[in-house]
Amino acid sequence: MAAPSPTLIRPVASAGLARAVRWFGLIALLAGVYLTCQLVPDLTDEFPKQWNLGVREAVDDFSRWVTSNRLTHPAFAYFFDPLSAAIDAFVRAVEHALLNTHWAVIIGVTALAGWLLGGWRLALVGTLGFFVCGLMGLWPQTMQTLALMNVSVFIALLIGIPLGIVCALSDRFDRFLRPILDAMQVMPAFVYLIPVVLFFGVARAPAIVATVIYAIPPAVRLTNLGIREVQPATVEAARAFGSTRWQVLRKVQLPQALPSIMTGVNQTIMMALGIVVIAAMVGAGGLGREVYLSLQRLQVGRAFEAGLAIVLIAIILDRLSEGLSRIDLTQYATRDMHGVERCVQDPKRNPALEVLRQSSLVGALAIVLGTMLCVLAFQDTFPSAWRLPLHEPVDGLVRWMRDNLFFLTRPLSDFITRYLLNPFRDLLRDALPWPVVIAAVAVVAYLVAGWRLALSCVLGLFLLGLLGMWPQSMDTLSQVLVTTAITVLLALPVGVLASQSDDVRRALRPVLDFLQTVPTFVFLVPVVMLFSVGRVPGIIASVLYAIPVGIRLTDLGIRQVSPDAVEAATAFGSTRAQIIAKVQLPLAKPAIVLSINQMIMMVLAMVVIAGMVGGAGLGLEAVIGLTRSETGIGISAGLCIVILAMILDRITQAWAQRQG
Repeated sequence: MAAPSPTLIRPVASAGLARAVRWFGLIALLAGVYLTCQLVPDLTDEFPKQWNLGVREAVDDFSRWVTSNRLTHPAFAYFFDPLSAAIDAFVRAVEHALLNTHWAVIIGVTALAGWLLGGWRLALVGTLGFFVCGLMGLWPQTMQTLALMNVSVFIALLIGIPLGIVCALSDRFDRFLRPILDAMQVMPAFVYLIPVVLFFGVARAPAIVATVIYAIPPAVRLTNLGIREVQPATVEAARAFGSTRWQVLRKVQLPQALPSIMTGVNQTIMMALGIVVIAAMVGAGGLGREVYLSLQRLQVGRAFEAGLAIVLIAIILDRLSEGLSRIDLTQYATRDMHGVERCVQDPKRNPALEVLRQSSLVGALAIVLGTMLCVLAFQDTFPSAWRLPLHEPVDGLVRWMRDNLFFLTRPLSDFITRYLLNPFRDLLRDALPWPVVIAAVAVVAYLVAGWRLALSCVLGLFLLGLLGMWPQSMDTLSQVLVTTAITVLLALPVGVLASQSDDVRRALRPVLDFLQTVPTFVFLVPVVMLFSVGRVPGIIASVLYAIPVGIRLTDLGIRQVSPDAVEAATAFGSTRAQIIAKVQLPLAKPAIVLSINQMIMMVLAMVVIAGMVGGAGLGLEAVIGLTRSETGIGISAGLCIVILAMILDRITQAWAQRQG
């Protein structure tokens, strides 16, 4: 047998030696930082207060200045106040139009749109969705929420689509706007309300502004992505035929990017719906206000009804916008004799006309006729005699669970608090000196992606202390890590089970859809009833909010594993468990790591919501900032949440890329 070539042994040995040296250096670094902290405990046990940047005080001073000059300063007299009045008037006009339109007309128009865009199933979804909202006695609130949605989405698209076009045409502007969009998406929507209320007051205008800020990023990103994905050869051919830059954009790039743009519209609608409950905290009415008041009064059934109405609206708008994205109502791309893609008007092949031809004329006429009969037969307001009181059985179920599951909820709450939350919090906040925590995170970042990410993590964590929020940040970080670990332990086996059985996947789909679309506040109501207030309800609500994405991405990653690899393992006699453990899970690791990244982001999005029911850390600080008008605390807490989110996001994203 021939001996291994020395030329092959030497690189392997060198790589192993380099790896050992690197690990030794990193361990020595951590040990050196820890020993140094033991020598200067006064400086390292707690983050030095004298290093505080004073952001909280500066923001509070500015807030007091705004309050005292609100009625006289030109910025408010000629900009903020007129803008607020215009937004309020716009929302009131749309709300008045919806509330004064016969309920049957709104249901009929929705059914007709569903029929044209998706057939009888979508028409039935729209009809039943709005009808159930009326049966629960929430028709006026539903129309108020629709008005808030329509105005918010209109303004978000009016701003977001042009910004996306500019990003696609200018790499420099894209690089400038990207971190701003990252911050807008990462910062909890709750935190937006603090500065928005300062400048716009309360009621509808600040709710619209906060919703627009929260919903703009997907419109910008997907418009940018759609235009950039247009084939370069098509653009070059259009330019070769003398088209100007504006003509290329209008007649080539935008039509071909329309599916991506419409996906952005869909995501904008979903994002806007996700903030309707939070917007209720500053005076916006509608279904969000019902959920918020029910949370305060611990009326689980009423909160469930309002939350279900929001879910139904989300489903209706999602399906309608998805159907609209499949057709182009004005133009479509064809190739001329030279092979150049041009947008032309062709009535014979217009997709809108094709949809109308393919749709059943009898069905459309039946919808119109049924709407007219309802208008003639019933009063303008939704009949009060028609009621579906879902709150009664829900309240009864929650009371039964509270009275009969106490033997389970109390030990579970004690276990999570005593053995998970408290140890991790005490370790990060009290036991480890702050330089050691920073060094440990830097080491992890270095191992994952190198020194650039490690340096950015060091600067970010150091900034947490400079903002005066180190203890609260460590408390929040411990909660996020514990919650993510629990979510992964639950999502991974369920996702694996769903990937192995189509029946399980179909059974889970409506449950996961409900968990993803129901407002986050709704999770808290039954959890608080069962577990009282504190950190545990926030943990459980965060798990319920984040687990769908973990299950779905795990399922998707395993299903995308090459069938050839599975067949080869089967041919060699592997059992089903061995195939899952040794073939599918390793090959699906990139998707699983990505799911962990997404779950962390969703858990962080629940931090502020959990703060409303006694969750400590940055969430509680943000709640204090809004409810007590302590703007400085709220802004500082919001910045710290963004910093933590970016650090965790960059580390897990880099980890996912390495697995790929």
